[in-house]
Amino acid sequence: MADARPVASLADVVVRYRGRSPLGPLNLSIQPGEIVALIGASGAGKSTVLRLLAGLEQTGEGVATTAERGRTAFVFQAPTLMPWADALTNVALPLELGGAPRDQALARATAVLAAVGLGDRLTARPRQLSGGMGMRVSIARALVTEPDLLLLDEPFAALDSITRRRLIEDLHILWAGREPRPAVVFVTHDVEEAAYFAARAIVLDVASGSVAAIHDLPGEIPRAPDWRTKPIHRTSTEGLADALARSMADRAA
Repeated sequence: MADARPVASLADVVVRYRGRSPLGPLNLSIQPGEIVALIGASGAGKSTVLRLLAGLEQTGEGVATTAERGRTAFVFQAPTLMPWADALTNVALPLELGGAPRDQALARATAVLAAVGLGDRLTARPRQLSGGMGMRVSIARALVTEPDLLLLDEPFAALDSITRRRLIEDLHILWAGREPRPAVVFVTHDVEEAAYFAARAIVLDVASGSVAAIHDLPGEIPRAPDWRTKPIHRTSTEGLADALARSMADRAA
């Protein structure tokens, strides 16, 4: 995998905003099929990095290389579903916008909704869904296009801990079942969640927004059922917590 061409990358990227310090320089690459957690304090630029990788943010300096057009999917903190449309229509929308015939779009959307555990809620409107179900629809809408790069911007932040765990485990299964597997970049504030979800974690420095640390995380994905109880997982979590604390040292001072 190390020799593969990155799905997306940032090379010496700097983003400038009026009235605040520049963000960067940023250097990172996302390899095909890997799961990466992006962690950092509020204001470190995590969401900006996702937008750069998606091609939604302009660079002031440096080069941002993105996946091929139409090969990136984005899941936001809120489901952002069309409230007047049912789950099936919401998930089929990207395919229809891309020119797929409606019957084919609906068939693929039906299959993906079944894969995320909502095969019996095809006609439900967003208001009829729980928070976790709404996020599953949003994830299904992202996966229906079979993207090369899946970007997740704290999608579980508003959910209870049990629902968060179930969704992460389901995402692992969905990721493992795809061929080829998509690269996934997942933003979170939770170091335990990062250590469990990802194979690699990138910590952003709060003062500059540049990469402060990179941790390779042990263990096969999907995780073993008892992975959270293993000492190696606890060690990884504490290592990320220490790296995050160091990245915030300048602000604390």
